[in-house]
Amino acid sequence: MRNRLFRVASICVCLVAGSAMGQTLELGDPPYFKARGINVLVYSNWYDGLFSDSKISGVELVHHGVRTATNGDVRLNATPEQWDAIPQFVDRDVDTENGVIRATSRYPDHDFEFTVEVRAVDDGVAISVNLPRALPQALEGRAGFNLEFLPAAYFGKAYIADDATGLFPLYPSGPKEQNDAVAPVPLVRGNRLVLAPDAPERTVTLASADVEMALYDGRAKAQNGWFVVRSLLPAGREGKVLEWTLQASTIDGWTREPVIAHSQVGYAPGFRKRAVIERDPNDTFDGEVSLLRIDATGVETVKSAAPQSWGRWKRYDYLTFDFTDTDEPGLYRLEYNGVKTAPFRIATDVFETTWHPTLDVFFPVQMDHVLVNEAYRVWHGASHLDDALQAPVNHEHFDLYAQGPTTDTPFEPGEHIPGLNVGGWYDAGDYDIRTQTQYAAVIGLVQTWEAFRPERDTTSVDYDRKFVDLHVPDGKPDILQQITHGTLQLLAQHDAVGHAIPGIIVPDISQYTHLGDGLTMTDNLVYDPDMGELESDGFRSGVFDDRWAFTSRSSALNYGSVAGLAAASRALRGFDDALAEHALATAVRAWEDEQGREPDLFRHGNTTGGSLEGEMIRANAELLLATGESRYADALRSAMPTIESQFAFHAVPVLKVLPRMDDAFRTRVRALAEAYAERWAGMRDANPFGVLITEGGWAGNGAVINIALSNWYLHQAFPDLFDAEDVLSGLHYVFGTHPDSDISFVSAVGAESKKVAYGMNRADFSFIAGGIVPGVLILKPDLPENREDWPFLWGQNEYVINLGGSYLFLANAAHALVNEGGDD
Repeated sequence: MRNRLFRVASICVCLVAGSAMGQTLELGDPPYFKARGINVLVYSNWYDGLFSDSKISGVELVHHGVRTATNGDVRLNATPEQWDAIPQFVDRDVDTENGVIRATSRYPDHDFEFTVEVRAVDDGVAISVNLPRALPQALEGRAGFNLEFLPAAYFGKAYIADDATGLFPLYPSGPKEQNDAVAPVPLVRGNRLVLAPDAPERTVTLASADVEMALYDGRAKAQNGWFVVRSLLPAGREGKVLEWTLQASTIDGWTREPVIAHSQVGYAPGFRKRAVIERDPNDTFDGEVSLLRIDATGVETVKSAAPQSWGRWKRYDYLTFDFTDTDEPGLYRLEYNGVKTAPFRIATDVFETTWHPTLDVFFPVQMDHVLVNEAYRVWHGASHLDDALQAPVNHEHFDLYAQGPTTDTPFEPGEHIPGLNVGGWYDAGDYDIRTQTQYAAVIGLVQTWEAFRPERDTTSVDYDRKFVDLHVPDGKPDILQQITHGTLQLLAQHDAVGHAIPGIIVPDISQYTHLGDGLTMTDNLVYDPDMGELESDGFRSGVFDDRWAFTSRSSALNYGSVAGLAAASRALRGFDDALAEHALATAVRAWEDEQGREPDLFRHGNTTGGSLEGEMIRANAELLLATGESRYADALRSAMPTIESQFAFHAVPVLKVLPRMDDAFRTRVRALAEAYAERWAGMRDANPFGVLITEGGWAGNGAVINIALSNWYLHQAFPDLFDAEDVLSGLHYVFGTHPDSDISFVSAVGAESKKVAYGMNRADFSFIAGGIVPGVLILKPDLPENREDWPFLWGQNEYVINLGGSYLFLANAAHALVNEGGDD
């Protein structure tokens, strides 16, 4: 506890139960305030230091199971967007005995520190903002207490401010806040504000006796903005300067509806079929789960049984229902306590087409430097044909890019680097080309091709016209065309500057936040500093809008690119022999260059490769498979201490080359697999879903998919240690057997799938078929969350291209296991 004596400026917020009066919010373990239907979290999570405001911090309200308010904190903007100033977290103290949580934060640039204190009072909590001294003059009229409310929770609902009434707008209108220039216009002002008086499950009442509150629509400034209630901190005062009371109503006896987590796609005969029921701890229903079969004549119950108790995980209780013994092909659904699932299949071909949307739609839509057409729709034009300008030295950029003290190229800062305007995919829900993602996607595609050879052809790619047409076959396997597209960008970097580069990204934050057609981000004309802004000759212009190439050398990144190029060279043999030879020659040359010099250890964010040792192992494995040369096998044997220390991270490249290695190497790998099998069993049994669920700021579908992918290779090499279920469990998780909901995390795959995701079209609350989102984010201490009604939470909902490559492999692997008994 911080023992400091000072007069305080405070905001007092009393949160009580509306229709269930008399509830007492208790501070317990886990450390947040709770009553039935209400949780108040206090700095349980903190703003993501990598991407600024992630809408997961400060004082937060979980209202009837949904996190409806966040960022209860002192902010310097009325409608903060992602990149606006956020306070720096200092510490938090939880005093369970006295029912108090205190969190201290500061704005170091203004020498301004404050403590938010939350304490249990009567039927709610009081929240105070405590200042050791008066507000700095520079922050007068700027610093205020904000509490942000999720727009999707209040669409279609009303509000009351004193005697005024209104409806929460579905879409913002009016002028936006322009920092330090134009103040936003509030929807309403008043001393008493009631949100959603028409909807008890969302009703929140805020009142202040002497300080006016304003309700703003933050979406006018940024599409990912929230509704914000705000009061300015008065200037020149140290005592209590304003006070709010906040009441959140609850529905008497409220119990969260159970979730029947299951595969939205379905299951294969002869393999495990298991649903996981997630339910409120207050749920006392003790009835059975029913498996219903649907056919042309109607619906019949084929199995009913009491579910088995798994126990508590995070905030919910879990039950399991096993119906492995049901193998008859057909349509089915599950029912429990009034909840019915969407239909799913039992069939031998249940996984056969699950990867089609990813290859048919998601990968082509993400292709950069080409126009992408789909029937009557143009997804985007041929964008960024003016790539790219050399990034300035000693520059830390946004989105985890940075340039070191030199360019590491023949080009001066600001000089155009020719040849980079080819190939590559939009990295994610934004438009940069992140090399680490590019080569990971290439490797995933190559692994899929080499293991399963899917020759599906539904996309036409015409590089001469820079034109891609979906659903129009051109006689070429689509997966090889995608490998080509990624390879072209990797090669362009080596050809242009002699090594892999961290990536290419727009220079200005206003361009980075662009939503819509990537073609409109730049004029596609190479920047010429000698031209005026309105001048152009049709090839060059004076518009400084070209993306920057960040080019600092990183040996880890270079080895990763080597691995991607070596892998691509194998897949492209017989398809484009010239490109295959170019890729392999470049990979070998870059590998030899790295071997002959001290490693470049430049590191920044997630744009400069994985660990140096890991990227070297991957490069050596892919080169060994591409050339058969003993020097790469020797390098792998030398790396055995690293392989032994982190086998799970290196298993795939090691297992891929196992047939090329000697008996001694294979014996050591067998021992590592045996040890890992025991660890995997512990990870698998740690939660009711049978997978490893990570708990970082980015949700864990990537880990789930890649572990399942690794398990396929382990199953092929050591079927006595790993079985098919170790592979299928990861796919079932992604398809709906996960916490929070039963939705498929692959858009357009399964009966109920992600339809609101963080793609380039997120402002339209839409999706890209075949994209895979990060999934369930575990908000500390115990809230699993994936918002299907709010796409802008990137840690839960952002598509990334490399996960698409891994998913393609896993879906094909599942189909092969089901139909070939795992002997493929």
